[in-house]
Amino acid sequence: MSERILFTVEGGLGRITLNRPDRMNAFDDRMAHAWAEITVEATTRADVRAILLEAEGRNFCAGGDVMSMAAGATGTDITELAGVINSGIRALAESSLPVAVAAQGTTAGGGLGILLTGDYAVIGENSRIGSLYANIGLTPDLSVSAQLAKAVGERRALQLVLRDRMLSAQEALEWGLVAEVVVPDEVRSRAEEVARFWLAGAAQAYGQAKRLVRDSSARSFVDQLAEEARSIGASLDTPDAQARVAAFAAASAQKQDRRTA
Repeated sequence: MSERILFTVEGGLGRITLNRPDRMNAFDDRMAHAWAEITVEATTRADVRAILLEAEGRNFCAGGDVMSMAAGATGTDITELAGVINSGIRALAESSLPVAVAAQGTTAGGGLGILLTGDYAVIGENSRIGSLYANIGLTPDLSVSAQLAKAVGERRALQLVLRDRMLSAQEALEWGLVAEVVVPDEVRSRAEEVARFWLAGAAQAYGQAKRLVRDSSARSFVDQLAEEARSIGASLDTPDAQARVAAFAAASAQKQDRRTA
């Protein structure tokens, strides 16, 4: 079942690869269940400290497989399929692991929700991103309505879902939908570079920072302050933070000594 989604772990990096390039990495039933299984595995393994989400082929993801829908799928079928994919989206978005996304070419429909599941997206200069659900009489799914407005604001989200519009790479960057735009051949390497930057540093702290930001809308202001206070205290008690704080203090003391000498 897993051939439609590839998964490897190397040096703390969990690499999840959408692997249905002949269908623009659109999700059918087999791919949906592989996605749900692998994302849960990736976010629960002790040897994974950061995740890179990428795709084979010229395009990132076209969402659900419309050809499969046209072959006799019912509304109940699609609702159940979306629920399966959503379990994987939740696994990534709710995890305490930072997720980099390499999204080359076209990202459309539910593929936009898959992109938004990541925390730091890199796309190519020739990339295009859109909603396009209404073009075939459907409504947003796979977290698009849940995450798009949080990423770009409600008015811009409405501009995208209420028009037959594909954003250019530059527009996606200006809207804050993605973090970086690079030449097409460097999308995957740059996203991996970002993920390995996390691994080379305090990956656990980056992951907890992601969690705090992601979860903030579900808490009151007072509760968020309390969670921040709890989290920074828990972080300080980790061996990694203890070593980094001590090194920072030592370096600061040396600088102060040089200034006063």
